[in-house]
Amino acid sequence: MSSTRDDRATGNRTGSAGQSARATRGPSETPARPLRLVRLVTLVEATSFLLLLAVAMPLKYLAGLPQAVRIVGMLHGVLFLLLCWALLQAVLDERLSAKRALATFAITFVPVAPFFFDKRLKQWEQE
Repeated sequence: MSSTRDDRATGNRTGSAGQSARATRGPSETPARPLRLVRLVTLVEATSFLLLLAVAMPLKYLAGLPQAVRIVGMLHGVLFLLLCWALLQAVLDERLSAKRALATFAITFVPVAPFFFDKRLKQWEQE
């Protein structure tokens, strides 16, 4: 029998000494870096937004190719949902305050703003 057990009610995994496996991990053992993921997804999502506005929309209305908006729009939508998930994970992991997450979320609605806002995200990542 294993010396660890799962606490189904809390979702914590505890060892034989009763310590949470999450609490015993060192800083280099964290499974993911939430703010790095937020930065990456923010930049990719901003790029897809620019592609949608600058390439797909003109192709739809000037060249009569609505498929461009369907494809790029779907990609942009998936990336936006991924960004929302990454922001939520960063807040839940206490790597980002709700105020900063809301600012990051709001900035994504301005087409080129995330590229300039990335400097701020990088500062927050280093704190």
